[in-house]
Amino acid sequence: MSAVARSYFEDVTVEHVEETPALTLTEAHVSIYHGLTRELAPDPALVPDLLPLCFTPGLGWRVPKPPLEVLAFMGLDWQVLRQLRVGDTIHSRSRIASKRSMRDGGVVVEEREVIDQRGEVVQRGRFTYLVAKRSKENQA
Repeated sequence: MSAVARSYFEDVTVEHVEETPALTLTEAHVSIYHGLTRELAPDPALVPDLLPLCFTPGLGWRVPKPPLEVLAFMGLDWQVLRQLRVGDTIHSRSRIASKRSMRDGGVVVEEREVIDQRGEVVQRGRFTYLVAKRSKENQA
């Protein structure tokens, strides 16, 4: 069995920007969300505010780049700027805002935006991660 390729703190470049493929939000997405959270749906055509946030990490897995070796999720600061509706298509754009080295890893701050089919930013925020440094066994 082969190991999954990973990116490490040393591979992170400040100011690097990455865009994900797009995803159209469907009634099924909204129904599954409401089923899991037990939230009442005031209008089934409205997308719950947390759903696009939940999709952004998953969309990142669709980028042809090895994922970061995250040791810990340290923080989230998030804003909802505009309500989305079923049928809207979103993608995510992320930018590495900063990184700070520590002993066996480093702190990486990523600014992320959720963008709709009109090119408008509908949600945005910052994710803070503790990312592993490459060990001697994982030297490239």
